[in-house]
Amino acid sequence: MPQLPPTRRTALRTFAGIGALAFGAAACGPSQSAPRSQAPEGSTQPSPTGAKRRFGAEWESHTRTFMAWPALDAVWMEDLKYVREDIARIARAVGGFEEVVMMARPEQADAAQKACGSEVEVIPLAVDDFWVRDTVPVFVEEEGKVVGVDFNFNGWGNKQEHKNDAQVGRLLLQKYGIPRVQAPLVAEGGSFETDGEGTLLITESSIVNDNRNRGKSRDTIEAELKQALGVEKVVWLAGVRGEDITDAHVDSLVRFVAPGVVLLDRAHPNTPKDSWSRSADQAKAVLSKATDARGRKFEIIDLPQPDLDKITGEGDDFVSTYANFYIANDSVFMPKFGDRQADDRARAILQEHFPKRDIVPLAIDTIASGGGGIHCATHDEPGKPAA
Repeated sequence: MPQLPPTRRTALRTFAGIGALAFGAAACGPSQSAPRSQAPEGSTQPSPTGAKRRFGAEWESHTRTFMAWPALDAVWMEDLKYVREDIARIARAVGGFEEVVMMARPEQADAAQKACGSEVEVIPLAVDDFWVRDTVPVFVEEEGKVVGVDFNFNGWGNKQEHKNDAQVGRLLLQKYGIPRVQAPLVAEGGSFETDGEGTLLITESSIVNDNRNRGKSRDTIEAELKQALGVEKVVWLAGVRGEDITDAHVDSLVRFVAPGVVLLDRAHPNTPKDSWSRSADQAKAVLSKATDARGRKFEIIDLPQPDLDKITGEGDDFVSTYANFYIANDSVFMPKFGDRQADDRARAILQEHFPKRDIVPLAIDTIASGGGGIHCATHDEPGKPAA
C-alpha cells in the first residue's frame, strides 16, 4: 500500500465536479490573487474593551459542540451517504456527553435530524461541508465572556469554493448572541493547538502562505495571532506545503494533552519516509528544544499510526493519524482504523493522559478517506455545559 500522510489530504476524486486538485488553479475555486483570499481592510482585531483574551484548552468545560451536515454531491459523489453516516455516528456519540448542535441546510434538516437522533439539535443554517473546525470561529474568553474570532475562511487558500461556509461564522454567532471579532488574517481552527496557558502550536505552511496571507511575514502574523487569541508564545513547526488541501494543519500532527505534554503523530515503522514523516521529525526536533509560555520544556510522547496493511479503510489519501482526536466533556473521541493492536495502543495512550474520561473509539473510514478526522468535524464552544 502507498504511504498515507498523517494529515488531512482531500482525495483527487473528491474534487470531481469542481476541478482537479491543482493548487492555486482557478478551477478549484477563486483565483489565488482574488481579494477574498486576504483579510478585509480595517478588520477588527483589538479588543473593544482593551481586555486580554484567553484561548482555553480543549479539555476545559464545553457548553456545546458544533457540527455540520455535509451537503455537496459534487465533492462526495457516491460517498455522500457514507460520510453522513460517519458524521451522524460522531454526533450521536458526542451527544451522550454534551450538547451537540448540527447545522444543516434547511431542505436537509429533517433528514439530518432523523440520522442523528433526538439527542442532537439540528438547526437550519446553510452549510457546504462538515469541516467546522475550520469554518466556525475560534472561541476565546474576554472579561469572563465568550467571543468568536472569525478567521475569514477562504476554502484553505481558495482550493475549494465554500460560499455558505464562508458565512457560517457570522451567522452562527448571531444566532447564539456571541460577539464577533474579525481577525486581520486568514486561517482555520485546525491550524491552532493551545495548552490554555498562553502557548500556541502552529505549522508555518498553513498560515505563512500567500494563498491565505499574501505578503505578510511570520513575525507580523505572530503578532496578530497573539493579539487575536490572547496567546503569549507561538511555537512554529514547518509543516508541509502544497501536498494537502490544508497545507498541513497542526491538529493531525501534534496535540496537547496537558500543559507541557504533547502527543506527536508518528508513521508506522513499515511505512517509508516521506514529507509527512519528515515533518513529524522536524516537529519533534523543534519541540525538544523549545519551551512553552510558562518556561516548561515539552514532554513529547509518540502516538504511532496503524499498520496500513491492517486498516479497514482505503484510498490514496486515507488519513491514518490518531492525533485528530476530540476532547469533549468527560470524554475523548478517537478514530479506530481496524488494526486492533494499534487501535488499542492509541486508546491506552489517551487513557493514560485522560484517566477520568471515557475514551470512545469511532469508525470514520469515509471521513478519513476524504482527508479528515473527528477533530476536523467538531468545534467546541467553551463554557458551562448547557442545561
